[in-house]
Amino acid sequence: MSDTAAGLLQVGFLLLCLAAVYRPLGGYMARVYTSDKDLRIERATYKVFGVDSKADQTWGVYARSLIAFSALSVVLLYLLQRLQHWLPLSLGLPNVESGLAFNTAASFVSNTNWQNYSPEVTLGHLVQFAGLAVQNFLSAAVGITVAIALIRGFARAKTDRLGNFWVDLTRTVLRVLVPIAIIGTLVLVATGVVQNFSGGHEVTSVVGQSQTIPGGPVAGQEVIKELGTNGGGFYNANSAHPFENPNGLSNLFEIFLLLMIPVCLTRTFGLMVKDKRQGYAILGVMGTLWAAFTFSATFFENRGAGTATQAAGAAMEGKETRFGEWASALFATSTTGTSTGAVNSAHDSFTALGGGTALFHMMLGEVSPGGTGTGLYGMLILAVLAVFVAGLMVGRTPEYLKKKITAREMKLVSLYILTTPTLVLAGASIAMGLAVARASILNTDSPHGFSEVLYAFTSAGNNNGSAFGGLSGNIPFYNTALGLVMLLGRFVPIVLVLALAGSLARQQPVPVTQGTLPTHKALFVTLLVGTVLIVTGLTYFPALTLGPLAEGL
Repeated sequence: MSDTAAGLLQVGFLLLCLAAVYRPLGGYMARVYTSDKDLRIERATYKVFGVDSKADQTWGVYARSLIAFSALSVVLLYLLQRLQHWLPLSLGLPNVESGLAFNTAASFVSNTNWQNYSPEVTLGHLVQFAGLAVQNFLSAAVGITVAIALIRGFARAKTDRLGNFWVDLTRTVLRVLVPIAIIGTLVLVATGVVQNFSGGHEVTSVVGQSQTIPGGPVAGQEVIKELGTNGGGFYNANSAHPFENPNGLSNLFEIFLLLMIPVCLTRTFGLMVKDKRQGYAILGVMGTLWAAFTFSATFFENRGAGTATQAAGAAMEGKETRFGEWASALFATSTTGTSTGAVNSAHDSFTALGGGTALFHMMLGEVSPGGTGTGLYGMLILAVLAVFVAGLMVGRTPEYLKKKITAREMKLVSLYILTTPTLVLAGASIAMGLAVARASILNTDSPHGFSEVLYAFTSAGNNNGSAFGGLSGNIPFYNTALGLVMLLGRFVPIVLVLALAGSLARQQPVPVTQGTLPTHKALFVTLLVGTVLIVTGLTYFPALTLGPLAEGL
């Protein structure tokens, strides 16, 4: 079988698997967030923490609860790293340096999972599974709760209540993430992913040298790393490491995991707003963008760049031979489109335009299909912008899902859209202006050096976590700057989304008339795809011309 046929076959099988779980998982999540009944374990949790599960919150209380919970998570994860040496299962490793500990805490709580360190030689088992893996569950759950709150904003009327953050968080973890993670862990172990508490295995390499290969509870962290669109690897090589991702079957299953919840949430959205066609429309936009970027990345990596790669038949530098260029490009597109950040190949070694495709994909705002929750609410924000643009063209007050889009809503949408580009471009500009930051760039004599910096801040601002490996990020400047960008890029947009949800929930639905723009048809899907690409292009094109475009052309 040719590489092309094998590549197309795996893409088709992936889409078939996603289609198989779309209705049952999407419907199940809709029932989870609309049910009035609490499980016994949930009632016990509420009792311990003093939560009234029947008390809905205003958007402000919901936001304050979320911010307080996340702030406490940052502090606890920071302390866990700083005290590592004296804790059990530390493997004798020292405490993590303060700047790196802050960066890591900010990274995992913000669902970014940017890693300025080699995990297997920096963190013991306790920090890995009790710190990082726990935050992989919690940060993913936080993103989903925000998406559900925004859906309720569209679905509810004449109320200032969006639900209860603590209830949504608890249900997301216990009813959605944990059950899937348990099944997924068993599947990964069956494919060969490591799961133990070994401190390491002494082996003799092919050149006769002794080497210690660390083990650990890899499968349990690997599954939530992908399922929760987190991305932080147990090993420095991430999903290119054979202990995390040993073969083609495990690779395809991991891609399936990271796409599953973002895709199925569109079904949840359609059911909760009582119009399944709206969910299909949003899924259509996400799928169109994902397919376009998958084709582009695969084309550039197969075509290669330059005489050597074209003669070899593809650009295989930085890629695992057990995966090849098709599976590497598919993984790269899926991970940069879902805020996952996991990698099964070195993005820094992609062709200039292939790496630029991954970079531009993140710049869309992680909406194709986006992270757990973040992709859906990001796309809904852009949908509001699209109907506003359409309203301007026909001279009519824009409406979306029977809610008027007034000046207040558009101010919140505008602030949301401006937040991440401001953080990314300002951060990259400051880094390029400081000698200490420029000293961390590997390729100082080519546009690729700027691409490394731009990729880092794009990844941090969009809470992705992948990197161009040529940038040495473990210095005080990048630990602090990227940590702040990750926190601001995560929580400022979240507050704006919750404020928008609160504003929409207070409205009285307006009746659908002949002048109402149908937001479930192909015309609106096309408009929304164009809006996403044009907004991103106008925002980032000047920066892209200085980096990957200059290098590739």
